Amino acid sequence: MNNSFELGRGLATLREKGGVTCCESPLKMVARATGDAQPDAPPSVQGTLPHFIQEPEDAYIVKSNPIKLRCRAAPALQIFFKCNGEWVHQNEHFSQEYKDLNTGLKVREVMINVSRQQVEDFHGPEDYWCLCVAWSHLGTSKSRKATVRIAYLRKNFEQDPQGKEVPINGMIVLHCRPPEGVPVAEVEWLKNEELLSSQADDNIDTRADHNLIINEARLSDSGNYTCLASNIVAKRRSATATVIVFVNGGWSLWTEWSACNVPCGRGVQKRSRTCTNPAPLNGGAFCEGMSVQKITCNALCPIDGGWDEWTVWTVCSSQCERQRSRECNSPAPRHRGKMCEGNSEATENCTDGLCTQNRKLLHDVKPQSMDGSNDVALYSGLGAGIIAVAILVVAVMLYRKNHSEYGVDVIDSSALAGGFQSFNFKTTRQGNPLLLNSSMQPDLTVGRTYSTPLCFQDGADKELFDPLPDIKVKVQSSFMVSLGVAERAEFHAKAPAETFPRDLSRDYSSTADRRKKGLLTLNGPFSASKELLRTTGVFGHPGGRLVVPNTGVGLLVPHGAVAENMSWEMYMVINQGETSVQTLEGCEILLGPEVTYGPPGLDLFCPVAMTIAHCAEVDAENWNIQLKRKTQDSKWEDVMAVEEESTSCYCLMDSTSCHLLLDQPGSYALVGEPLTQAAVKRLKLAVFGSMEAGSMSYSLRVYCVDDTPHAFQGVVAAEKSRGGQLLEEPKMLPFRANTFSLQVSIQDVPQFLWSIKPFTTCQEFSFPQVWCSNQQPLHCAFSLERYSPATAQLSCKISVRQVKGHEQILQVYTAVAETEKESVPFFMQTDCTITSQTGPKAFKIPLSIRQRICATFDTANAKGKDWQLLAQKLHLDRNLGYFAKQQSPSAVILSLWEARHQDTADLDSLASALEEIGKIHSKSSPKDQDEPESDFNHIQAGSLCGTGKLTNQKTEDSAAPEYTG
Repeated sequence: MNNSFELGRGLATLREKGGVTCCESPLKMVARATGDAQPDAPPSVQGTLPHFIQEPEDAYIVKSNPIKLRCRAAPALQIFFKCNGEWVHQNEHFSQEYKDLNTGLKVREVMINVSRQQVEDFHGPEDYWCLCVAWSHLGTSKSRKATVRIAYLRKNFEQDPQGKEVPINGMIVLHCRPPEGVPVAEVEWLKNEELLSSQADDNIDTRADHNLIINEARLSDSGNYTCLASNIVAKRRSATATVIVFVNGGWSLWTEWSACNVPCGRGVQKRSRTCTNPAPLNGGAFCEGMSVQKITCNALCPIDGGWDEWTVWTVCSSQCERQRSRECNSPAPRHRGKMCEGNSEATENCTDGLCTQNRKLLHDVKPQSMDGSNDVALYSGLGAGIIAVAILVVAVMLYRKNHSEYGVDVIDSSALAGGFQSFNFKTTRQGNPLLLNSSMQPDLTVGRTYSTPLCFQDGADKELFDPLPDIKVKVQSSFMVSLGVAERAEFHAKAPAETFPRDLSRDYSSTADRRKKGLLTLNGPFSASKELLRTTGVFGHPGGRLVVPNTGVGLLVPHGAVAENMSWEMYMVINQGETSVQTLEGCEILLGPEVTYGPPGLDLFCPVAMTIAHCAEVDAENWNIQLKRKTQDSKWEDVMAVEEESTSCYCLMDSTSCHLLLDQPGSYALVGEPLTQAAVKRLKLAVFGSMEAGSMSYSLRVYCVDDTPHAFQGVVAAEKSRGGQLLEEPKMLPFRANTFSLQVSIQDVPQFLWSIKPFTTCQEFSFPQVWCSNQQPLHCAFSLERYSPATAQLSCKISVRQVKGHEQILQVYTAVAETEKESVPFFMQTDCTITSQTGPKAFKIPLSIRQRICATFDTANAKGKDWQLLAQKLHLDRNLGYFAKQQSPSAVILSLWEARHQDTADLDSLASALEEIGKIHSKSSPKDQDEPESDFNHIQAGSLCGTGKLTNQKTEDSAAPEYTG
């Protein structure tokens, strides 16, 4: 390829020869160039118009990337682009020239760039276009017009496919109109996320109008269909349309008529058919008509047979015998009548017992002696059989008596049905002094790591939790135990569901249905209390708090929410019954207690702040969490999703609690729907024990409950009533939505001290039982029996694990002797008795400081000190539209902060936020530092830190009282 002169170089030559102005058109410049260069042109060029080897093609601009238009012609002295009727400047052309080896002609190629800005700036009756003009000695040639358009694809489909229910062999038509786009989007169809092809299936037709047609529906055509539109810019997916192919039921053939139902007289005959040809599927209609037909019948009454009279005896024979006979003809049996009973012939000796034959004496008693011997054998056999049965019964009773000493309270039916492939009893490890050393004192600090929110103290410095009565011992599992657990997990593992949450929803719904119908029985005799937890308080203009003790539920009524000179008796109720969750749909589960606050006609000036504890590991990618409110007809309606923004409600999710700003009283519940199998809800695990009075048995009860204070208090109340002891600090287990079950097993029981019935060492809860427990506790029990009354201690481990999930170990080490058993209280906050507080003592921020903060931040100014900055520094800067509609946004933000930090005893976060805002203000306006007084001087941030005291700096205008938190 040989480079030729650029257009600029040719123009320079022209200027040297005769001069050319900068405004001279390309046509004139080329004419002058051709005139001057004509003598030097090769002979083959003479008299030939330019021929385009490559013409510019239509192009699309994707995003902001410019496109290139090319022209190639031979022979051509020059080529210029003309766009929208105007010549493109020579500096925007990129040209090169080379000789075609086949023809020997010089080929010129020119290229220009077209940017998105050029296309957008063009406003004409048609699309942006360009063409090439090529010059030779003979004249010019023009190429085709090439259009340049900006490519795009809108997001929303003009028509989404709609779900259908069609009968088998019917026609399925799914309409799809893709989003508007340039170039026009191509449409493909997906079935269950797999691409459909009309070439692979003659029954499927994808037409040019983008519709999907299935000529004859088959059962395999049921599924989720998605319309996929794509062009060079992007791909778009329509809403999913669910197609269900159903089969209407059809009758089978009639059976034969049955026999008449009466043996004599007028009766009924019937025949039947079943709706199995075919059976209805996927919601298809049941067969219409009768499944049984009946007709009347007349059955002839049976006539039993009767004997005729005996005939006359025959003459005595040579065997000293004579015979007589009779027939069953008086009457003869008819119509299924019975035959005559008895013999039709009779024989007797005719010589009174003696008969001489061949000089031998014959006795007629010989047959009688034979009959007597047969009777003796019969009675002997019966007696031997009765004795054998009696011995067997005694043996079975002795066996059951010996084995009835072992027992277990509850075992899951799945453990018995499936069984475990191996089990063993492990002996105590050598050198473990904790198993026999009863003199070791228990660690009384085990239970002091708890903290439960929302509890007012009575003023005394009491511990919220009594010490656990037993030592916390960490014992590692041996290799054999680990191997046994692995075997059990492998044995019980099930294939994961194809899709999620569709299959998971099926598990949920089936379990929920069994719950509603009363068919689902949880492991163990535990039954949750159905009583309502209720607390009330009278609140006026100063506001206050309501708390349901030990439940993680509280209500904050801000200062000024109630009008002056008015008061409201407000209440808060926790509904503990299962009726509150029966109307949930699909995969939704209850993440915390259902809470009601009122009264219904409550009229407040600003929203209240409600706190509800929850058990979800919050992750927007794995959970869809909704706040729901119960309607008057006891149905749930959506209020808002926690990840969405709303002006009617505000929802702030922390790791363990949800803080709500509510304007309307009513019943509220936090409901979650898993989006993936990685969704996790927290379970709290606890083990309790008690010695059965007057026996050698010790009962271990393991509880699995949603990790909320309210749910665990149900367990505490139940165990308190039965005298149980908390044997180990409760632990948290992350339970994943992977459809796998929860296994509870007991390990490391000293074999020579304790016994447990085989096949009861591992019990199992199905996945729906655990996932859909909805704040109701699950529990299973292990019953152990000591060999000797001298055994005073029990040491073992409780393993709670989810198949293909997490595992927790509860270590049990306790004294079990009757003399050592005392009523040791456990996790029960009996000192948490104050349920309401009113006035300033209910708030951490003093009223004067609160008012100054609101006055400072509610009014926007040039310094940027407005409530949005306050929300940002307090990490409450989402859903700002809700705060914006409030009369005092800062007051609502502070109320939410109060609810969020009600368990902490300091004001560090608020002080740090105010201090940071003050630094930003001082940097942004240094000239204001010389002013005699600043708004932030009224709020001394430093006084919020350290000692927990909040004070005001005295100014010339006012002096605020000191408050000690």
